[in-house]
Amino acid sequence: MATFSKQLSFRWSDLDPNFHVRHSAYYDFGAQHRIEILESLGLTMKTFQKQHFGPILFREECVFRKEIKLSDSIFMHTKVSKMKADASRWSIVHEFRNEEDLLCATITVDGAWMDTKLRKLIDPVPEIALKALAIFPKSEDFIAL
Repeated sequence: MATFSKQLSFRWSDLDPNFHVRHSAYYDFGAQHRIEILESLGLTMKTFQKQHFGPILFREECVFRKEIKLSDSIFMHTKVSKMKADASRWSIVHEFRNEEDLLCATITVDGAWMDTKLRKLIDPVPEIALKALAIFPKSEDFIAL
């Protein structure tokens, strides 16, 4: 698998007064796609609750290149761009591309895993998270941290 991809469907509420997708909607789409991907890799909400851990973000950034309007056909492609060998730290990139494959926006998030009981970073990372991120598609410019 080269990437996790998803076609996006926009709602009226995703627009701003300029009639293009509002900035915060991009972040919502990225967060939803990350959770869907983790679920598909076995990292379900039930697993997180049972094993008392979950993903956290240190940084989230979006670079906007081309406006997206309500009727546009947009595909989001998601990959890991950086990761420590033990999967304790990682960066994920979401690319929003139109039908012509032109880049409209890029979200980059830097994250880790948190123990939800102790409220601190996990060390070592649970095996299920390590395995999931090991098979997560990597970007062409992937960097091993």
